[in-house]
Amino acid sequence: MIVNKNRTKIILSGQTGFLGSNLSSFLNDSGYDVVGLGRKDFLLEPDALVGKLEGAQVIIHLAGAPIIGRWTVSYQKEIYDSRILTTRKLVAAMGLLKQKPDVFLCASAVGIYPDQGLHDESSGLVSEGFLGEVCTDWEAEAKRASKMCRTVMLRFGVMLGQSGGALKKMALPFKFGLGGRIGSGKQMMSWIHIEDVLAAIHFAITQPGIKGPVNVTSPNPASNRIFTKTLAKVMRRPALFPVPSFMLRLVFGQGAIVLTGGQTAIPKNLQESGFVFKYPELEPALRDLL
Repeated sequence: MIVNKNRTKIILSGQTGFLGSNLSSFLNDSGYDVVGLGRKDFLLEPDALVGKLEGAQVIIHLAGAPIIGRWTVSYQKEIYDSRILTTRKLVAAMGLLKQKPDVFLCASAVGIYPDQGLHDESSGLVSEGFLGEVCTDWEAEAKRASKMCRTVMLRFGVMLGQSGGALKKMALPFKFGLGGRIGSGKQMMSWIHIEDVLAAIHFAITQPGIKGPVNVTSPNPASNRIFTKTLAKVMRRPALFPVPSFMLRLVFGQGAIVLTGGQTAIPKNLQESGFVFKYPELEPALRDLL
C-alpha cells in the first residue's frame, strides 16, 4: 500500500463507476482525503462549484455516460455532453480558484486513435468516427487547464477487473460454455489490469514529469481472437460460439463499433517515465482476476 502522510485532498468525479469506486478505495487506503463530485454538483454554475474544489491539490475527472449502448441520436448527445460539458464547467471553476491544484487528471480513451496502425502518445492520427470526435473535444476542454496546473489526459484502454468493467460481461457466456470471439476476432484490444490502472493514476499524480496524453494500457495489446482464446484457456471453457458482427449492429446500432473495432495503443509515456507494470502479459492478468 502507498501511504500519503500529508493527507492530500483529491477531488474525484465519477466516483460511483467501476474505475471511480476502485480508485476512491485505493486513494483512501493510501492516505488521501477523497471528495466526490456527483451529477448534482455539475448542475451548479462554475462560481458555485468553486467551494467544493477549494483546498484540493489534485482533481481527477472520470465522469461520463457509458460508451457501450445503442447509439441513438439522443444517447450520442448524452455521451458527448456528459464528457465535454462537465469538463468545460470543471475547468472554468478551477479558473476561479485562488489556489490552483497541483495537477488535473482528466479521463480520455484510446478510442481517439484509428483502428489501423500502432499508436503511442505522439501519434498524430485521430479516428474520424464518433469516438474520435468525443475524445478530441474532451481533451481540448481538459487542455484549457494546462495554463493553471500540470494537466494529464488519461487515455484508458479496456480495463479488466473482478467487480465490473468489460471482463465481467465477457466472461459470463464462457461460464455457460457459450463464449467465442466477436466478429472477425482480428480487432485489437488495448487492455489493462485494474491494479495497473490504479498504480498508473497514482504515478501520474506523483510524477511531475507526466503531462499531456498518457496511454493507460498494457504494453502487450492482443487481438480479440487471442484474448478470447486466452480467456477460454484460463476459464477452462470452450470458445466455439462467435458473435456475428451483424447481430451486434442489430442490438447496438452504430455503437457496435466499440465491440467490432479496436485500437493498438502502447503506453510509451508511462514506460519511458519509469512506470513498471505488475501485469504486462494477458494470461497472468486473467488468471489473477479469474
